[in-house]
Formats: sequence, structure tokens, C-alpha cells
Amino acid sequence: VHEWLATRGGSENVFEAMSEEFPDASRFCLWNDSEGRFEGVGETWLARTPIRNSKALAVPFAPIAWRTLPAMEADWVLCSSHLFAHHARFRGPAAEAPKLVYAHTPARYVWVPELDGRGSGAAARALSGVMKPLDRKRAAERVAIAANSQFVADRIADTWQREATVIYPPVDTHVFGAAANLGADDERRVSALPRTFLLGVSRFVPYKMMEKVIEAGRVAGMPVVLAGTGPDEARLRAYAEARHPGRVSFVIDPSFPMLNALYHRASAVVFAPVEDFGIIPVEAMAAGTPVVANAVGGAAESVIDGVTGALTAVWQGSELAAAVDRALRSDPAACISRAGEFSVGRFKKEIRGWVTGVVGNEDVA
Repeated sequence: VHEWLATRGGSENVFEAMSEEFPDASRFCLWNDSEGRFEGVGETWLARTPIRNSKALAVPFAPIAWRTLPAMEADWVLCSSHLFAHHARFRGPAAEAPKLVYAHTPARYVWVPELDGRGSGAAARALSGVMKPLDRKRAAERVAIAANSQFVADRIADTWQREATVIYPPVDTHVFGAAANLGADDERRVSALPRTFLLGVSRFVPYKMMEKVIEAGRVAGMPVVLAGTGPDEARLRAYAEARHPGRVSFVIDPSFPMLNALYHRASAVVFAPVEDFGIIPVEAMAAGTPVVANAVGGAAESVIDGVTGALTAVWQGSELAAAVDRALRSDPAACISRAGEFSVGRFKKEIRGWVTGVVGNEDVA
């Protein structure tokens, strides 16, 4: 079971790996907008409404949709949840099946709105007050919970009041470890960039804190490349012109080969947000590129300070400059080795071992 399905995303990568590891399992989601990536996945009644076009509008209805699922047979139910998928309840024999949840996080805009701007509005705050007791009650239905980082496991303990096993999500480290095969247009775009630069990769939205990448370049005296797209682009361009004029380049909506090439060519990747896990630092390390990451959050569990990059809680002045310098002195081989510890194969082995340990060997196909 998964929330909504999109064409790409970290949670979709988890769902894909689960699907490959348990190929005989039926699959269900709120709605499927994966454009053919995931086929044969059942959908809730929300998929037949205009609400599927607005995640914000769908949030209040998702708990109801998850409690009105059809009758199915199941030996066990495994939920991939970053909103309310852990509320899932099928009718029929599946209603009594042991339920396990792989939690990307308890809903951030319900439980930790200070980390997610989507929870700052009056409507979101009102919904949060209603949803917290219900969400905790639904989490208590689970036989077992796994978290995608210790950072999230601690949040689960605080919010759902449950213990969780840590299983880091899958990262396609093999793909990012290979050299990029660029087309002519992408090659021209990359060739126009500075020979050395600090790289920021993300959606351009405020809570991703891409301005901190610019600040890192400024204090280190290095060019900056920002790769991504989103509504915060104009603000970031203005910030770049004011704080680091003429030394910030934007690569808008990079292709996958372009992104891979940027990882390989960057001197370091700067990753400032407080994330539940943070896939971008692992992708960068897979390319042999060190990372300057936030000392708070899931990225602090993948980046090893002084070995594969640097961790910092201060994003200005001499401390930030020292973090960049520390990262630049990291060994590319150590970065690649560390990234390998978060591979898809490792995730599949651990998720199967966890399910098997909870429900028993005879029930895990």
C-alpha cells in the first residue's frame, strides 16, 4: 500500500523496490499518476474524483479513503506511508492480516509544521489538531513499524509513541556511480559552467533552503550551480545577485544525465534542509562527490564528517567556510564506499528480513 503514485520520488523508489521484492503481492494506492511506471495498482475512490488533482484538497479525505478499501485476501499488509497510508484497512480476510508500516515520516505538516511550510496555514493547523489523536490511534494498529532514518524513528517515538526499526531507503547508487552520457545540448550546457563549483540540487521551494548553497559559495569564494525548478526561482535569483553576484548559475529542470554529470563535476554538494533521510547526499557520494550537509536531520546519518564531507549546524561565516573546506578534502573513494551502504539490494534484503521476522517465513512470498 502506498499514498499517491507519481512518476518519480524517493517514496516511489521505495514502493518500486518493495514491488520487486514481493512481486506476487497485490498493490494499492490513493491514485496512480505514475504515467505507466507502475501498472496494475488498485486505486481508492479518490482516484475517480477531481480531488486527485490537488494533494492539498485530498489530505482531509485520505483517512476516509484508507478506511473504505475493498475486500481482499492477504497474509500481511505492508504500507509505505508519508501521510496516512498507515490508516489502510481492507474489508474481508485482509482486515485481520498483520499490518506493517514503512514510515517515511509521520505527516510533517500535521506533526512538525515548523519543518514544512505546508503546515503553517490556518486550515492546516486546524486539521492538525483534529488529526493528531486519530493518527496516533491508527499507528497503534500496526504490528510493527520501520522508519527510513533514526531521525524519523525518534519522531515516531515522540508522535505516535511507538518504537521503530530503522531501514534506510533504497538509492540507485550504481546508476550515479557511472559516468553520464550527455546529449549535445546537455554537453553544451555543462561546458558553459565553471570548471569548479559547489552544487545545490532540489526543488526550488523555501524549506529546501537553497539560498544556503549560495551562502556557502560566497564564504568559500567559489562559484555555485543550482539545479532544479520551482516557484522559489525568482527569489533565489534575486538573492544570488545580491549576495554572490555573477557567480551563481542556474540549471533549470535538468535531465537525469545532466544531473548525473553535475554530481560528477561538482567540487562538493551543499545540502542544507532538515530532511527525514535525504537521498541527494547519497546520490552525490555515489558519484564520488563530498557533501556539506545539515548536522540536524537524516543526512547526518549518511554523511560522515571529515570522511565523506562535513556536517554543520551553522550556515554562515567562518564555520560554514570551514565546513566547505573540510568537505573538499574528503576522499572520493570513501564517498563511493559509503554510498554503497544505501543500495537498492541492501534495502530489499533488509525489508524482506524485517517482514519475515514479523509475520514468519511461511507467509512471506
